[in-house]
Amino acid sequence: MTDSPDNAFSVNGENDRQGLLPAAFAFLFACFLLLPQTSWAHGIAGQRFFPTTFAVDDPFISDEFSLLYNGLTMNDPAGGPRIQSSSLDAGYSKRIMPNFGIEFDAQYQWLHTEGDGTVSGFGNLEVNVKYQFFTSDEHETILSVGVSDEIGHTGSSKIGADPFSTISPAFYFGKGFGDLPESMGYLRPLAVTGVIGPNIPLQKTTSTANDQGGVDVTDNPTTLTWGFTVQYSFMYLQSFVKDVGLTAPFNRMVAIVEFANETCLNADCKNQTTSTINPGIAWIGKFTQFGVAAEVPTNSRSGAGVGVLVLFHIFVDDLFPKSIGRPIFP
Repeated sequence: MTDSPDNAFSVNGENDRQGLLPAAFAFLFACFLLLPQTSWAHGIAGQRFFPTTFAVDDPFISDEFSLLYNGLTMNDPAGGPRIQSSSLDAGYSKRIMPNFGIEFDAQYQWLHTEGDGTVSGFGNLEVNVKYQFFTSDEHETILSVGVSDEIGHTGSSKIGADPFSTISPAFYFGKGFGDLPESMGYLRPLAVTGVIGPNIPLQKTTSTANDQGGVDVTDNPTTLTWGFTVQYSFMYLQSFVKDVGLTAPFNRMVAIVEFANETCLNADCKNQTTSTINPGIAWIGKFTQFGVAAEVPTNSRSGAGVGVLVLFHIFVDDLFPKSIGRPIFP
C-alpha cells in the first residue's frame, strides 16, 4: 500500500476506472446465473479436504470465521530504520447460495519504528464475492472466480491505508492428487492450491502536501497477485492410502508450504516482486483449525527477517449447520 500522510489535502488522478467495479461484479453475477447450481461442502472435493491456508486465499467458499496474526520486520524503502510490523486479521465469509458467497476482511496493524515509537490503526475494509463454479470429486478439483474491493478511506492513513479503492478480480484453484495410481500411493496425499489476479487501483495518482509547501505526486501501480501452496495431508495418508500408525495430534495434520507473490506491473516499481515462502503445519479439528507457519522473505523488499503467521479458524457451517452455518438461499 502507498503511504498517505495525515496532511494530505487532495487526491489527484483519473477516475475513469470507477466503472470497473460495477462491470466486474456484473460479469461475475452473470457467470453465476448461467452456470449450473450444485451444493458442495466447504473445502471438500471427493475424499480431499483443503484446509484454510495463511497468506494464499482459498479456492472454496463456505461459512467460516478466521483470525490471523502476522509478525514481520520490514526494511524502510527510503533507507531508514527497520519497521516491525504486526497485524491481526479477522475474516468472515458467508454463503449466499451453496456455491456463491461474500467475504469480509478487516485488519488492525501495529508499526513500530526504532526511535520513532509505534503507530497503529485499521487497514481498509476488504469485501470479496466468490463463486465456486466447478468441483470434481473424481479428480479432487475445485475452481472458483471472485472479485474483491479494498474500500478506500475505510482505514487509517497512519499505517498506510490507501485513500482510494483497489479492485482485484481473481481465479482460484485447488487440485488433490488422490487420482494417481495406487503404485504412487505416498504421493496421493499431495495437493496444490493457488490464486492469480491483478490489483487495479481506481486512481492512477495521489497528491499530498509536503513540508516545503509543495505537492508530492505518487503513482498508484497495478500489481499482480500470484501465489500457490503445496500441501501434504497426513489425514489423507492415514485414511485413504495406508494406516501408518499416526496418533493424535499428527493424524489430523496437514503440512503446508506457501509461495505468496505480488509483482508490480507499471509505475516506478515495474517488474519488482515481493514474495515470501511460508512453511507451516495445520491441525484440523471437527469445528476448528489451528495453524502456524514461518514467513521467509525472498528479497529485501519483502522483509528483513523471518516472520510468523498464526491462524485460528472456525468452521461455522459445521458448528451451526441448521442456523447461521447454512446458505441464506439453500
